[in-house]
Amino acid sequence: MLPSAAPPEPERRWHHRWRAGDSSVLQVKPRGRPARLSPEQLEQLREELLRGPTAHGYRTELWTLQRIAAVIKQQFGVSYHPGHVFKVLQAMHWSCQKPQRRAQERNEARIQQWLEEDWPRIKKGL
Repeated sequence: MLPSAAPPEPERRWHHRWRAGDSSVLQVKPRGRPARLSPEQLEQLREELLRGPTAHGYRTELWTLQRIAAVIKQQFGVSYHPGHVFKVLQAMHWSCQKPQRRAQERNEARIQQWLEEDWPRIKKGL
């Protein structure tokens, strides 16, 4: 009795199916979990974020991952860990940015005047 042919190795099964005429093996299969927010919901989230944090009841104009997670929960009923909100922002082609610290009392005109008039005089004295 002749030994039967061994079944193809798992990584070559697709090739045998393709050679037999099954072109469905060449289709790209989705990887990972499906997104919990649809593209339409991401667009709506973008609009909500552009309205600013004060429009959502926060006292300052600073978005944090925790605040964005709360807005997503409130608007769409979907819970995200604040650390995962970063991936949602990346999917929207947004990036995290740190605001510059500046005094509210800052007088740009006075600073420019100081740089043009006082600083050259002070620098010459050095």
